[in-house]
Amino acid sequence: KVIKMKTIIVGAGSDLGVHIDGAHLGPTQLLNDIASFYKGDRISFIQDEGIIKSRNLSDRRKNEYEIDRFNTALYKTIVEKMEQKYFPILIGGDHSVAVSSALAATKTNTNIGIIWIDAHGDFNTFETTQTGNIHGLPLAAIAGYKNEDLRYFHDGNTIHPSKVVIVGARSLDQGEKENLKYAGITVFTTEDIKNRGVEAVMDEAFKIAGEKTKGIHISYDIDVIDPNYAPGVSVPEFDGINVEEAMKINEIIIKHIEEITSYDLVEFNPLRDIERKTEQIAVNLLAQIIAAADRKDKYGKIDLTSTQADTNKINTAN
Repeated sequence: KVIKMKTIIVGAGSDLGVHIDGAHLGPTQLLNDIASFYKGDRISFIQDEGIIKSRNLSDRRKNEYEIDRFNTALYKTIVEKMEQKYFPILIGGDHSVAVSSALAATKTNTNIGIIWIDAHGDFNTFETTQTGNIHGLPLAAIAGYKNEDLRYFHDGNTIHPSKVVIVGARSLDQGEKENLKYAGITVFTTEDIKNRGVEAVMDEAFKIAGEKTKGIHISYDIDVIDPNYAPGVSVPEFDGINVEEAMKINEIIIKHIEEITSYDLVEFNPLRDIERKTEQIAVNLLAQIIAAADRKDKYGKIDLTSTQADTNKINTAN
């Protein structure tokens, strides 16, 4: 017997967290792409028109007010939908939008873990950031490590650092490394994935994030993939994972769908893409997770054949 989950797609069209333009266009592009197979409800928040982003190198709090305003509205919407038993899939936007989605998950589920799939740690504080780009600070805010100003709208728990796992990191600032060590965050690097394999790393990530928790939030930054395969991101980092590994990570997430409270896919920048390479990968990841959410049976098993069929369908459409 197949039990339909109520899935909601939330488009968070903001690139206020990074000095590079374009990620705010990602959600609209991907929402258009998935319209051929996603027939559920949709909510889209597009960046306020007319905002002139701060690009001052000495500004360590770039666009903080505008980001807080955007994230407050986003947070309230996701909390409301999660209270109505929806499974939210957030499409960003830069990674600062995940402050809203992850904390909304903690608001409705109280005690959760998080797996942060990203080339970057995003664990800077306002004191350690070298750029002032707030998309480099969200995970610290989510884990309750300083950055209180980025979560003032949230009156629930943060995610305990012992339940926070980063997967695919390969670019960490020195101050950020010290923050991660002090907070006690588990970090699996791209090298760990290459040496140990995707399955071993992700299995351990789920054990850590899922131990004595009531669910796991997934935040998937597409810049974890090497820019030779996925160039359409604002801050590319070379020596990343390949497409097969990226899809394998998603397949393992799907196997754990019963544990997943919510899912982000962020940082697709169509202005930086080449021949729609990154766009196609992003659509495939979304096709997999949407199909999985819609085909969960009473035992929590997933029909991976049907999931792949939807992926093939969108490949043909695009």
